[in-house]
Amino acid sequence: MTKILALDTSTDACSVALYLDGDIREDFRIIPRQHTQQLLPMVEAMLNKHGVAVSDLDALAFGRGPGSFAGIRIATGVTQGLAYAADLPVIPVSTLESLALAAYEKEGAVKVVAALDARMDEIYVASYVIEQGCPQTVLTEQVSAPSDLQLSEGAYLAVGSGWRYVDSMSEDTQAKINVSAETYYPSASCMLKIALPEWQSKTVAAADALPVYLRDEVAWKKKDQQ
Repeated sequence: MTKILALDTSTDACSVALYLDGDIREDFRIIPRQHTQQLLPMVEAMLNKHGVAVSDLDALAFGRGPGSFAGIRIATGVTQGLAYAADLPVIPVSTLESLALAAYEKEGAVKVVAALDARMDEIYVASYVIEQGCPQTVLTEQVSAPSDLQLSEGAYLAVGSGWRYVDSMSEDTQAKINVSAETYYPSASCMLKIALPEWQSKTVAAADALPVYLRDEVAWKKKDQQ
């Protein structure tokens, strides 16, 4: 039976999920600035609770970004460490894709535009059409000023922290979206659901399990760019 462990620390949420015996178990917590201290204990507790050793796993999945610069590094580092130690393949999963799947599962939305606050008055954003439970990319993930966002025709459910900037977006963009009243975070359980279909074709070696920031200057302060 396939066993896959997924980790995510890309936002204020920290989550660990285990696919075991056809079911997904998850530990999901909103713990800003506590990811470094809590992620490994959460991993250990999850594995111990279900009698699984790291060496028993078939693969690891992780939220590779975009998202918090520091948060993505934490999940990447822990995933690489576990993968190296147990010689496991890794499945990188988009945080925006995870948001889209969560919106589909909770609200039934088949057209979703997911956005995370990228700070510096920008957003990380991508849009998807959900087909048979799998997000298919329409707008490739990118970093954008809210006013520059352009969407293809159609009504999208808008989810994620990036929609705090909705009033800065063009009238055309605002006309194509319905901002969800729900609060969504990327989650390890949704990442597992994305990773599971044909998971063996999606793996990379530990050394190639790299974060996706979308902009190299994500850690710069705005004053350094002026």
